[in-house]
Amino acid sequence: MEDTYRHKGLRKQLVDGLRQKGIRDEAILGAIGKIPRHCFLDRAFEEWAYQDVPFPIGAEQTISQPYTVAFQTWLLEVKKGDKVMEIGTGSGYQACVLAEMGAKVYTIERQESLFQKTNKLLEQLGYQRIRTFLGDGSLGLPRFAPYDGILVTAGAPEIPKPLLNQLKVGGRLVIPVGRADFQEMLVVHKRSAHKFETERFGHFRFVPFLGGVEKKRKKD
Repeated sequence: MEDTYRHKGLRKQLVDGLRQKGIRDEAILGAIGKIPRHCFLDRAFEEWAYQDVPFPIGAEQTISQPYTVAFQTWLLEVKKGDKVMEIGTGSGYQACVLAEMGAKVYTIERQESLFQKTNKLLEQLGYQRIRTFLGDGSLGLPRFAPYDGILVTAGAPEIPKPLLNQLKVGGRLVIPVGRADFQEMLVVHKRSAHKFETERFGHFRFVPFLGGVEKKRKKD
């Protein structure tokens, strides 16, 4: 996929804007500055790629606002080699940010059509090491647990217990929780097998966290 000097210049402007908004982690800014975000949108909407706004990507899903991606990643405190589970692959952009920071990424998507589209894109962009799964994110991926970090990219009405169980002691879960139009960003720290502490980081807006798997519709 084409990544021109113009695209790189727009990414630099985006990174500068995120820095002005308070994102100071240079590893996060470096990842965002490297990833060609325009490749995650349809070509017709390429002009929106480097604006700090969310954008629809089909299947009633969105690619999150870059600031939100950076903020959630900052809350997760990713270290190189960390095993991270992402709930809600979507476009794959957040997973790429985590991978660029050195995480071993396991990501779940419930929409089969989006899962197939994103898998193809990640391969084209050279992110074959990101492990993608079609499944119900509320159940997590117990096969590969425990995780150093879990990141949820959809607004959940409550924290799914399986995610807490699959978190390593000393790990953290970043999840927006709430109903209606806004959710509160939470960071849940697992202090021991049965002890958790929660921090709160303001309100955001996400698409709803839904259970189950939505299969791709067959063409007539």
